[in-house]
Amino acid sequence: MPPDFREADHLPNLRSGRDPADPCELPRQRRGRTPQMHGRYPDYDVLESAHAWDEVTRRLVLTRINDVPQREFFSEVEFATLEAFADDVMAQDGEPRIPVMAFVDAKLAAGSLDGYRYADMPDDRDTWRLVARGLDEAAQRAGHPSYALAPEEAQAEIMDAFAEAKLEGGAWEELNVTQAYGVVMRAIVAAFYSHPWAWNEIGFGGPAYPRGYARLGPGMTEAWEGIEALDIDPVPDVKKRGLE
Repeated sequence: MPPDFREADHLPNLRSGRDPADPCELPRQRRGRTPQMHGRYPDYDVLESAHAWDEVTRRLVLTRINDVPQREFFSEVEFATLEAFADDVMAQDGEPRIPVMAFVDAKLAAGSLDGYRYADMPDDRDTWRLVARGLDEAAQRAGHPSYALAPEEAQAEIMDAFAEAKLEGGAWEELNVTQAYGVVMRAIVAAFYSHPWAWNEIGFGGPAYPRGYARLGPGMTEAWEGIEALDIDPVPDVKKRGLE
């Protein structure tokens, strides 16, 4: 394991400055990989079940790890900005990271859109470019060369302002900011949770076909499913810690 993995858990909105004694500090991953090598299922690796998937599915899933798409749709500057933003909103503060924007870029380059969009919004491809420009403009107004080159604190302020639809001027005048946030977050979250490393983090069993599930009773799990290391209900815990 590379020695430079940061000792930080991964959950959206858990940023630096939290109490190191926090009971929700996620354990170190011991098998497989997760973002930043932490997760609730430290001894679980979904790829150990890859032999049980059908060939087409197996090839598709493994490609997400072994053949990450090269940048094609975005410019180098746009990609750097959006990559930094995607890492921020998904709390990917250290390696290994899921290359979220590589998958989003490939989808946009292929014209593989969702098939619908908000009536008051431009084409999703145009929305993404405007968001990249708007993030950089917000950073520049704060005295930084770009969003990607801004310090963490400045990025966090811009990210929060975007989420709260408080960004104005420049590119943001061409967008419904609330809707724009929804467009980019929908794609970012979908790309993140389509990756096997995210599956390891949340204990997802991966493709069910053709193996399927047999133990369907309350409290029953398959022998190949992950075992959670923490007995903490995330819903009340998030409320208790004010992370909603």
